[in-house]
Amino acid sequence: MLKASPDAYVWKPFIAKITCEPNWKWQKREKPMANYDLFYVWSGEGEVVLNDVAYPVSKGSCFLFRPGDHTSATHNPQKPLTLTYIHFDVEEPVEHVPEPYRVIRETVDFEHLLSRFVRLYLTKPYGYETELQLVLKQLMISLLRADQEEPGERSTSQQLSVSIYEIANYIHQNPGIAHRIEDLAKRAQLSPRYFSVKFKEMIGVSVQSYIIRSRIERAEHLLHHAGMNVTEVADALGYRDIFFFSRQFKQYTGRSPSEIR
Repeated sequence: MLKASPDAYVWKPFIAKITCEPNWKWQKREKPMANYDLFYVWSGEGEVVLNDVAYPVSKGSCFLFRPGDHTSATHNPQKPLTLTYIHFDVEEPVEHVPEPYRVIRETVDFEHLLSRFVRLYLTKPYGYETELQLVLKQLMISLLRADQEEPGERSTSQQLSVSIYEIANYIHQNPGIAHRIEDLAKRAQLSPRYFSVKFKEMIGVSVQSYIIRSRIERAEHLLHHAGMNVTEVADALGYRDIFFFSRQFKQYTGRSPSEIR
């Protein structure tokens, strides 16, 4: 599915996000599944049977049923399942198909894509057909990417990635703080050396360069839009030496801050 053109993805009727009724059950049918069905559990407890294998399900449980599969499901009436299901076909030969079952631990990005797909399908804004195909392929890529990692590595790498990007966002939102690598590493629960290595690997620049770049970007904004002079901007961003600030600003932007002001 990785190399399939987005145009080859064709969604079928019966796409929704629903909370199942207390007496809901999905009975096994005589005929097998006719197309693909992405089946995701947002909350609740239950059991899905896929080709005679039973899987307990709860938040994060995700299935990709395939043509020819036999399925059935039940749930706990006291904790009903909330589901998203998307029926679709791929109208060209596919080589790589995501695994039929997994539990998604880092759910935010995946759930965002699911919500966007259902919203597009229901509201049908301009260009929705094309965007539905693109979002559906994104969902398949997300599953295929997860399949390439070992289960233990998957959990560790996702947690590390979230931690590093949260720190990068924290730096960018607080450019005036005198950030120390030791403090940032502690915030990420990593050693300073390992934190520095992984930060550069994921963000593309060293921690120190990212801190400086965040300050200079904020300085440019303040000089352009806040009506502050060079001294006020330097002070707001933690520079005690205005000449050092001016030199660093010119190094990163090619212009002195007075030219911006």
